[in-house]
Amino acid sequence: MRTTQTSFGELTCRVVGDPDQPPTLAVVLCHGYGAPGTDLVPLAAELARAHPRLQTGVRFVFPEAPLSLASLGYGGGRAWWHLEMERFMMSPGPALVDYLRRSEPEGLPAARRKLRATLDALTAQTGLPMGRVVLGGFSQGAMLATDTALRLEEAPAALVAFSPTLLSEDAWRRAASVRAGLPALVCHGRQDPLLPFAGTEALRDLLRDAGLDVTFLPFEGGHTIGHEGLTRLAHLLERLQGEAG
Repeated sequence: MRTTQTSFGELTCRVVGDPDQPPTLAVVLCHGYGAPGTDLVPLAAELARAHPRLQTGVRFVFPEAPLSLASLGYGGGRAWWHLEMERFMMSPGPALVDYLRRSEPEGLPAARRKLRATLDALTAQTGLPMGRVVLGGFSQGAMLATDTALRLEEAPAALVAFSPTLLSEDAWRRAASVRAGLPALVCHGRQDPLLPFAGTEALRDLLRDAGLDVTFLPFEGGHTIGHEGLTRLAHLLERLQGEAG
């Protein structure tokens, strides 16, 4: 599988797959706060090595967040929106979960617009409908993917959220009401020191209440993507490949 760099919409993207083979499925994964745009790219090769079927017909796309954090000492780190770091440091646990679920980050709508433009450009280039695009991410990228997947005019093939949390509860609940049946893989470490596990439990409950087909995978670990989560993602992608016929 070959990695190339291109732009879809306003975002720089790393693309992994065979550029000479039309894809039957696209997987868009958004990195977390403070990571470089290349952070999740190795996942494509890792998934393909363990599950060779994914080497054929799957196009992996890794958008780079638009905001540089170099001035904050993150080097090549990027962000989808800026965080209120003081609140994250001073209000851990239930207080942080409650604040986040009642809030829409100031930069989230702009990030959502950019990601939607990227998805539009990707589907135009590949000829795939949105229903053949898996949308997901890690941490802040998972929150953006969730927000976008719930609001798209056409549902994606699936939602994948690694270490997310619930944001904008009222708005997400309204948007999720039209996503019944959408497969959603939600994973979170029980010992996450950054985003409390309870925030993902609240997100799980919201999605289930709306009728999404939620696979919830807690694991013993911190703020990371666990091995079992990648295995479940691979199985989801293989199933969606099979549905393509």
